[in-house]
Amino acid sequence: MSHALKTINGLLLFQIGAVLAASMGTLGLVLAIVGMYGVLSYATALRTHEIGIRIALGAQTPEVIRMILRQGVVIVCVGLAVGILAAIGMGRLVESLLVDVRSTDVLTYSVVTLSLACVALLACYIPARRAAKVDPIVALRYD
Repeated sequence: MSHALKTINGLLLFQIGAVLAASMGTLGLVLAIVGMYGVLSYATALRTHEIGIRIALGAQTPEVIRMILRQGVVIVCVGLAVGILAAIGMGRLVESLLVDVRSTDVLTYSVVTLSLACVALLACYIPARRAAKVDPIVALRYD
């Protein structure tokens, strides 16, 4: 590689842009993961009273976990569907800026969707497990 490509007018500008884009993408993914965990944990916390009643009436721990996971999976599936559609739409808008990458790169969409789905299942499971261990007396007093 010649020295001229490493100047501010050459390849260096593209490298800086690529690093910046990758950093912003990673930051966006981390924010999505943290936000998803927060929403699912909050949604579970809102149901503490209901969960306490169910446990007091005889619901078993696996039933409670399944109920909360089902709710979380619905929220996550809707969010992923909306996110994929928005990403495809935005990808078409910036397609002219992409070099050697299609705006509908199946591998990228698959990896990100699977990563978010796995994190979402974990984000559903942790609050579900915590909620299933709630003492019914404490949950019934919970406001």
